[in-house]
Amino acid sequence: MPGGRLTQQERQQIALGLADGLAYAEIARSLDRPTSTITREVMRNGGPTAYRADLAHRATEHRAHRRRQQAAPRGSDAPPQAHGRDAEAVREFEETFTTVMMASGAPKMMSRVMACLTLTDAGSLTASELVQRLQVSPASVSKAIAFLESQGLVRRERDERRRERYVVDDDVWYQSMMASARSTAQLVETAREGVGILGPGTPAAARLENIARFLDFVSESIARAAEQAREILHTKPETASDDTA
Repeated sequence: MPGGRLTQQERQQIALGLADGLAYAEIARSLDRPTSTITREVMRNGGPTAYRADLAHRATEHRAHRRRQQAAPRGSDAPPQAHGRDAEAVREFEETFTTVMMASGAPKMMSRVMACLTLTDAGSLTASELVQRLQVSPASVSKAIAFLESQGLVRRERDERRRERYVVDDDVWYQSMMASARSTAQLVETAREGVGILGPGTPAAARLENIARFLDFVSESIARAAEQAREILHTKPETASDDTA
């Protein structure tokens, strides 16, 4: 399977595939590339409806040039090449992680901040460190953090220098799932209020009741699965240790 950056010819083939309505996986197979490579390429260059091969190629060259110019360390965390890591591979993976989050519905800046925090060894950064790493404004970081906090994906804490740090930890996806379950439960409650207002037995009320039943089941399933997964994953290391004792 080919490695390295996409060529201009490959980008032209991607554009043709999108114009023909092909799925990312089909385009990837025709180029013998991973589907994630095609997804990342399209999402960071305008999306499936606005992708243009020539603009995408120039944008990639510009990003590569900018990276070469940024010789200063990016924040206080270990540099990408620490622990024997390939710095370019780390940057590429961060872009892939960001793209996947965007594809799941998260806004671009929120996805970039979440990816940046997740891939630091410390699991936390200050606002100024995020600004420096992502080369964005403090206002953009502040807005992204507010969104991520509302989703239960990050939390704030003070370090020894009284600086506010934004943290992701092992419970981040549990907290996110529970926040999603609570949000869905609120929608269930609202839908059932509408049943009474519209009048039981009416077509609109019946529709709302069906929505409420479906979402209620989903909400309870998410919360139950999150609790079970948390319990299993948190107790498994102890169990393994007991078995080897």
